[in-house]
Amino acid sequence: MRALIKRVVQGSRAQVPFTLDGRSCQAYEGDTVLTAVLAEGARVREHETSGRPHAGFCAMGACQDCWMDTATGERLRACTTPLLAGMQLLTRPQETAWQRAPGKEGTP
Repeated sequence: MRALIKRVVQGSRAQVPFTLDGRSCQAYEGDTVLTAVLAEGARVREHETSGRPHAGFCAMGACQDCWMDTATGERLRACTTPLLAGMQLLTRPQETAWQRAPGKEGTP
């Protein structure tokens, strides 16, 4: 994938391994989750109803446009969450228990 951001200066930061939709990736110490995902050429998620890709909007935690899920079920704001080694990030929201409940088929 082609990166959606261009890193101007790297410095001597250590690399941080993480996974994105099961794919092994590398970012840099001090990156936010948003920076790491965009550097991989991905979007943070697809919108739940429109299916359009989202890549963050305000980049400071105000707009709510960069929520992501982790493989452990945690939701986080990609623009304000520091990337940690071993994070398992998902660009598609995980199905929650209430979405699987009888009579809830098709409910976002």
